[in-house]
Amino acid sequence: MFQGTGSGVGKSLLTAAFCRILHQNGLRVAPFKAQNMALNSFVTADGKEMGRAQVYQAEACGLRPDVRMNPILLKPTGEMRSQVILLGKPAATLSGRDYYAHHQKHLQIAQSAYDSLAGEFDVIVIEGAGSPAEINLQHRDLVNMKMAEYAGAPVILIGDIDRGGVFAWLKGTYDLIQDLHKPLLRGYLINKFRGDRGLLQPGIDQFARILPLPCMGVLPWFQDITVDQEDGVHLHESARFRSGASLQIAVVKLPRISNFTDFTPFDVEEDISITFTSAPDRLKKSDCILIPGTKNTRADLQFLHENGLSEAIHAARAAGKPIWGICGGYQMLGLTVSDPLGVEGPSGATPGLGLLPVETVMTFDKWLEQTEIPLEIPALGLDGRATGYEIHMGKTSASGPVQHISPEKGEELGAMADDGLVLGTYLHGIFENDEVRLAFLNLLRRRKGLCERRETICYKAFKEQNMDKLAEWMKTNADMDKIMSVLNKGL
Repeated sequence: MFQGTGSGVGKSLLTAAFCRILHQNGLRVAPFKAQNMALNSFVTADGKEMGRAQVYQAEACGLRPDVRMNPILLKPTGEMRSQVILLGKPAATLSGRDYYAHHQKHLQIAQSAYDSLAGEFDVIVIEGAGSPAEINLQHRDLVNMKMAEYAGAPVILIGDIDRGGVFAWLKGTYDLIQDLHKPLLRGYLINKFRGDRGLLQPGIDQFARILPLPCMGVLPWFQDITVDQEDGVHLHESARFRSGASLQIAVVKLPRISNFTDFTPFDVEEDISITFTSAPDRLKKSDCILIPGTKNTRADLQFLHENGLSEAIHAARAAGKPIWGICGGYQMLGLTVSDPLGVEGPSGATPGLGLLPVETVMTFDKWLEQTEIPLEIPALGLDGRATGYEIHMGKTSASGPVQHISPEKGEELGAMADDGLVLGTYLHGIFENDEVRLAFLNLLRRRKGLCERRETICYKAFKEQNMDKLAEWMKTNADMDKIMSVLNKGL
């Protein structure tokens, strides 16, 4: 089991890297995280919802995602509440206090899912959440030390040196872990190191006299490996920025952004720079604007109206720039978003951007489906099929004549303006379809007088190659003999 000194220290990626290494070694391996809090989610083949981090880890294992790998998913909605997804299905929207009132039930769900999964594989690589040193939560823990104890899993602790104070962070975490669980700890890894390892070594040597755990590696910061990040909290405005790129894509950085991995496929394109931004000027300077998903459409729509982003989007439309919205972004492109039942917060309605003649009404029902559909977008010269998944609440309907991107599903899947430059869809993963991504980028190239391209890199193959690079990064910089010894000896 990999646990961390806090959120964002690299647990998800190191779990994926180790899963990939074991898979390369011919072992039947699967990931597991009892409880995940994230807005990035995915729909499995059987129509169930789980966190994207465990999806990525499953892919690293050569597996199809299975909700047993992430039996409990919490999706913050704002106002100190989260939607609770149990074994892939929405169960309730609860405050933290109300959620913990069901602790015993959730513990049983997590343990049952683990037992079922463990019976089918040689190795389960478990990921913790946040920090095991949160002493106010230890008595209600089901994802960190309690899970390691239940599974009989030795624990390797991960610290993030880029934030500073990594030795204090590791020592403080160790000291605050309950004494009965300290024997589960087998070592630690230092992640996100920049600089000369030799300058760090004296600190590691001295730390060995302070912390009774061995250092199992120092992993350097990397920028040449494309991976799925777990959540939007770590997005920066410079994300995926390439100086000198001929095409500039702006993704609106919403406060409650979700499924921003929809735009990871653009990483395969060398002439593309993609920036996540909430600055109106950056939107105006871009060649197109993409509006992502959100866990609270009305609240983030209001954010657009109050911060000059709506005006910037309308200016881009007037300049003939493509504007696409996915999921919540699609809902925002319409005339209104209404929530009469108070699904996302206080009941009411919020004016949309008014760029598509559709309206959305929020409902308690949640649409979860993997799908393959015919796609017809004349502006892109597209007339074929596309795969992806739908995951949304709310029903969108036309309030006037509207062009459908798929005649099979109508505005329930997506709609576009007559010129095809404004387009909204519920289809997550649309840019993972190489043909769609190529056609979209060729539209941008034509508008700038650039040469179109006849082909692009296969995103699926690109993703596999980067998983192998991630595994090599870990093998090169971690003491794999020590880590494999921990795995083989167990407890």
